[in-house]
Amino acid sequence: MTTILMIGTRKGLWVGRSEDRADWSFTGPHHDMEEVYSCLVDTRGATPRLFSGASSSWLGPQLRWSEDLGETWQETPNGAVRFPEGAGATLERIWQIVPGTDPGVLHAGTEPGAVFTSRDGGASFALEEGLWNHPHRAEWGEGFGGQAFHTVLPHPTDADSLTVAISTGGVYQTRDGGGSWAPRNQGIRADFLPEEQRYPEFGQCVHKVTRHPARPERLYAQNHGGVYRSDDEGGSWTSIGDELPSDFGFPIVVHPHRPDTIWVFPLGGGERRYPPEARARVWRSDDAGESWASYGEGLPDAFYVGVMRDAMCVDSGDPAGLYFGARNGSVWASADDGESWRQIAADLPDVMSVKVGSFRSGAE
Repeated sequence: MTTILMIGTRKGLWVGRSEDRADWSFTGPHHDMEEVYSCLVDTRGATPRLFSGASSSWLGPQLRWSEDLGETWQETPNGAVRFPEGAGATLERIWQIVPGTDPGVLHAGTEPGAVFTSRDGGASFALEEGLWNHPHRAEWGEGFGGQAFHTVLPHPTDADSLTVAISTGGVYQTRDGGGSWAPRNQGIRADFLPEEQRYPEFGQCVHKVTRHPARPERLYAQNHGGVYRSDDEGGSWTSIGDELPSDFGFPIVVHPHRPDTIWVFPLGGGERRYPPEARARVWRSDDAGESWASYGEGLPDAFYVGVMRDAMCVDSGDPAGLYFGARNGSVWASADDGESWRQIAADLPDVMSVKVGSFRSGAE
């Protein structure tokens, strides 16, 4: 198997390759001096395709793809991901690019807060107007990082079902192909609101939502203060962060083969965005959040930076390979379900997105 690791930073993209998840070679920077907030290794086709959502200070945002593992890149025609005339908005960043349920379908989450869908492999995208015209949108705020649909979560078998999350607006879901969207935030606490208003219908600052395709009804969320599980696809949420040293963080990742196993990277809180006691640790639960264990073999004990919502990911290996990139430009990898770690890249720019994909080498 060949493993490809895409590392998006504030000053370009790096592409790593490994045949054994031990020795890595990297190329980059691709899209030099452009902010790369989103990456995708799409292995659904006969050959893997890499996507990157890059943003230039001069030319604006652009979705690019490569069919030769990053050696050359193509741009989507006419920008592809852009607001239609009359929408009253201009695209600032592409925060998310994910494969849809059906072949050839891609979803993009953007800033300003919107979701776009492509049904032709990324050649063109259409705005999800039902969500853009939702009456709640006027009241969605912005987190410190901006207003962005940072979670776009297609249902693994139902192409009409899509769950999304925005900071700060909360979780929304459609079950009719985008015709209507409902908030799905019951039980998620908004700590920044007055005490009597801390469980609103919408307005929560959700940082990331994930799930395992074998259990699509179970969702996990890392909130701006709070780690949660839903067993009814977002209809209600239960706190599962009590055993963690901090329930503040950005990423949450689910194991590729075990639906009850999840990882988080706790930070000190909204005012201290580095790990508790500055000790870099990945926390894992093997029982859907009922209990947690800390893993840090190989990780530093003086780590004064954070890990962003899309800068932690997992491959499909067994045992699973786990990866994260930090805001000091370091990238770390584990080949044993997150139990031991080693640094595979250093001195990169501020890491915003880390995505991985594996394929058999003959598929190139």
